[in-house]
Amino acid sequence: MLLPLNLSIICWCHFRTGKRAKREPEPLPKDGIDPLTVESKSAATVVLMLRSPEAAVLVRACEAIFRFAEKGDENRSSLVGLGAVEPLTRLISHEDKTVRKNAFMALGVMASNIDVKRLMKKLNVIPSLINKLSPEEDVVVHEYATLCLVSLSVDFTCKIQIYDHEGLEPLLHLLSSPDPDVQKNSVECICNLVKDFSSRVGVRELNGLHLLLQLLRSEFPMIQQLALHTLESVTTDRDTRAAFRAEQGFNILLEFLTTKEFSDLHAEALAVVSNCLEDVESLQLLQGTGELEKLLHFVMTASMPDVQASAVQAISRLAQSSENRKILHDQDVEKALVDLLAVENDGVRIATCQAVAAVSQLLACKDTFRHLDGIRPIVRLLSCEGGAVREAAAHALSSLTDGNQLNAYAVDEAEGAELAVQLLQDGCPGTVQHAAAVLTHMASQGPVRSGILARGAMRVLTELLNSTHDRLLTSATRAVAELACDAEGRAELKNVGGLAPLITLLKSNHTDVRRNACWAVSVCANDEPTATEMCRLGALEVLQEINNSVSRKNKSSELALQRLLDSNLSVKYSLTGRLCSTDITADGFYDLGQAKVGCGVPALEDLAKQAVNQHRAVIVVNGKPLDQEAVESAEDRQQDVPTETRSSSVTSSKGSSRTQSKVKGQGRRDDDKQRDEEERKTQQDSRVEKSWTVPYDPAFHSLVREAASTILPLHDQAESYAALAKLVCVAMGGPTDFMKQHDFHWELHISELKFEVQSNIIPIGKVKKGTYYHRALLYKALADRIGVCCSLVRGSYSRAWNEVVLTDTPTDTPTDTPIFYPKPKSYIVDLMHNPGSLLKCGTPAAVQYQMI
Repeated sequence: MLLPLNLSIICWCHFRTGKRAKREPEPLPKDGIDPLTVESKSAATVVLMLRSPEAAVLVRACEAIFRFAEKGDENRSSLVGLGAVEPLTRLISHEDKTVRKNAFMALGVMASNIDVKRLMKKLNVIPSLINKLSPEEDVVVHEYATLCLVSLSVDFTCKIQIYDHEGLEPLLHLLSSPDPDVQKNSVECICNLVKDFSSRVGVRELNGLHLLLQLLRSEFPMIQQLALHTLESVTTDRDTRAAFRAEQGFNILLEFLTTKEFSDLHAEALAVVSNCLEDVESLQLLQGTGELEKLLHFVMTASMPDVQASAVQAISRLAQSSENRKILHDQDVEKALVDLLAVENDGVRIATCQAVAAVSQLLACKDTFRHLDGIRPIVRLLSCEGGAVREAAAHALSSLTDGNQLNAYAVDEAEGAELAVQLLQDGCPGTVQHAAAVLTHMASQGPVRSGILARGAMRVLTELLNSTHDRLLTSATRAVAELACDAEGRAELKNVGGLAPLITLLKSNHTDVRRNACWAVSVCANDEPTATEMCRLGALEVLQEINNSVSRKNKSSELALQRLLDSNLSVKYSLTGRLCSTDITADGFYDLGQAKVGCGVPALEDLAKQAVNQHRAVIVVNGKPLDQEAVESAEDRQQDVPTETRSSSVTSSKGSSRTQSKVKGQGRRDDDKQRDEEERKTQQDSRVEKSWTVPYDPAFHSLVREAASTILPLHDQAESYAALAKLVCVAMGGPTDFMKQHDFHWELHISELKFEVQSNIIPIGKVKKGTYYHRALLYKALADRIGVCCSLVRGSYSRAWNEVVLTDTPTDTPTDTPIFYPKPKSYIVDLMHNPGSLLKCGTPAAVQYQMI
C-alpha cells in the first residue's frame, strides 16, 4: 500500500473568482487571479503538476516527490509507473535554480531504483548531469547530481558514457568540495569508474592522485574508505604507481598506517601499499629511506588479525618479483614470518604460509627457514581442522622442498611424510595437489622414498589417477614417476593396479597431464617386467600414436617409447627392425618378424598357446641351464604358496618327530592333524598353475661355451668378428653359393622343426639350416654373451645382417708428428656366402648382401 502524499501548495488558478480568499493575499492586478490553496494526497496529481509552466508549482511538486520517494523503494516504483522520471529529467535543466535544485533532489533519491536507472539510461540523462557539475551550480545540485551518477556508474555502458562526455574531470574537482556529501558521492562515482582501464589512466593524467590522497585526511571514514578503494584500483597500472611515488604517496600511507584511529581501514591501506610495492623501484625507495623496516615492524605489531593478514598478503605480492625477494631477504623477512606462524588465527596462518611459499622461491630463503626451525611449525599446520590452513601449509612446504634436499629431510624428520600421505585423501583438489608435490620433492631421496612407500602413498596416488581434475592429475603423475624410480616403487605400482590408469592418462587431452604420464611411463619402463606389463596393457600403441601426432608429441613421449622398447628388445626389434650394439639380448628374446606400426606385439607366452600354423616361425633364444631353471622355478612356486601353508608343512614334519614321546591317543590326534595338513597342502599345490617357460636350448648353450673358449682369447677385433661369423655359419648349415641359394631348402627345415616340437616357437639352437635372419640373430645372441659389440638390422625378403664398427690403428709416425686417429667405419659381417668377410657399409658388395 502506497504511503500517502501530503501536498499543500498555492496554485494560481486560471479562472476568475470575483472573491477574495479568507487569507488576505497580496493585491491582485486589475484582472488578477485569486490565490488558491490546494491540498492533494494523490501522487498522480503531483506527477501531473510536474508539467505545469509555473515555477512555483514545479518547486512544490518536486519537493513533494522528493519527500514521497525518500520513504521507500516501493514509493519510487510507483512514481516510475506514474511517469515521474521523464519530466524530472527535463526539469534538471530548468532555467529556475530552485526548480533545478528540487528536481535534482527528487531524481537523486529515485536513482537508486533499478527501474529509474533503466529509464535514465534510456533518456540519455548523463550529459545533463555532467553539465550541472560546474562550479557555478548550487552545492545541493552537486550533491544530487553526483548521487545520480553514482547509481548509473555501476553499469558498464554508463561508465563509458561518463568518460566519453568528460565527466571524470569535474568529478575530480568536486573531491575538494567543502560539502562532505559531495565529496563522498564524487569519490564513490570515481571508484566505480576506475574499474575501467581508460578511467584509471584518466585519473593519472588529470592529476587526480593528489586529490585522492588528500581525502585520506578526511574526518569521515566512509570517504577515506572510498578513497583507498579508488587508489587500490588505479595503482594496478605501472605508470600510475610511478606517479604515486612522485606524489609522496608512501609517506601519506605510512602515516595513515601508524595512526591507531584509522585501524579499521588499515587493511584497505595495505592493499594500496601491496600494489605499489610490486615495482622494485618502490621497494628500493622504501629500503633506502628506512620505511621498509617500519612496514615490517607494523606487520608484526598489528593488533587486529585481519590487518595483520592483509599486511602479510602484501609481502606475498612483493615476493612475486625475484628482485623484491632479494630485498626482503636482506631485511630478514623470514624471521618475521616464522614468528607469525605462532599467531592463533587462521587468517594470519594462511597468509603467512602463502608468503612463505612466495618468498622461498629464493634459494637463500629456503635455507634460512630451515635454520630458523620454521619447517616444523608449518608441518604441524598440516593437521589443522581448517581446510584452507592445510592447503596453505602444503603449498608452503611444496615451495620449501622444491630443489632443496635438506628441507626435504627436515620435513621427513618432522613426520611430514605421513601427514602429506594423509592429505592425499583430502577432499580439496588444491590441498591434494600441493601434498603430492611435497611427496614428489621428498621422494628424490632414497631412504625417504622407502618411508613414503611404506605409508601406502602409491595406493592413494593410484586412486587419484582416476580423477578428472587436471591440475591434480598433473601433480599425481609426477609423484608416481618419482616414487617409481626404483624397483620397489615400480613393484608397488604394479601390485596396486596403477599401471592401467597411468596408461589411460596417456590419452589425456591436457598437455601437462599427458606429458607427466609419459614421463611416469618412461620411468617405469626401466624395469623389464613392468615394461612388458605396460606393453600388454597397450602403452606401446598409445605412445606410437602420440609420437605420430605433431601437436601431441613431446620429449617425454619420445623418451617413454624409447625406454619401453629398450626394456623389451623383442618388441623393439619387431617394430623398429634394429638393435644397436648397446641393446644386449638375454634369455627369452624372440623374433617373430616385422610387426605393423600401430599393432601390438604378442607376448611369447601368448604365442606358445597358438596351434601350429603356416605363419613364420618364432625363433627364441634361451641358453639357461636346466638345473638353474629348476631352482628358479621351485623358488617361484614356493613364493606362490601362502606363508601359512609353508609354515604348516614345516610344523607337521617337526610334529611327527615329537609324537614318539607322547601317549598313544595323543599320537593318533597328531597323525590325523598331520594328515589333514598334508591333504590341504596337496590341494593348494594343485591349485597353483604351472606357468609357461621358455624351452631350454642345450645346442645354443653349447655354442655360447664354444664361442667363449675360441673367440675371447683373440685380441684383434676384426679377427674376433670373423671367427664368430665362421662359427655361426657352420652352426647354420655352412656357406651357400650365391647363385645356388634356391637349393638351400631352409623353409622345409623350419617346417619340419615346427612339426617336431609341435609349436610355432623354435629354439635357435635347433636351426641347422638358417638363412640370413637366422644367422644374424644367432650372431647377435652369441656376441652379446661374450662381450662382442655388434648391431642387428632387419631388411626385406627375409634379409637381416649384423653391423660392426672398426677403427684402424694409426701407423708409426715420428715423435714430433701429431697422431691423427681415423674415423671409425661400419662394416657388415658376411654370414652366408664368404663367412667372416667384412663388407664396408655403402659399398656395392654390402648393398648386394642386403638387397639381393
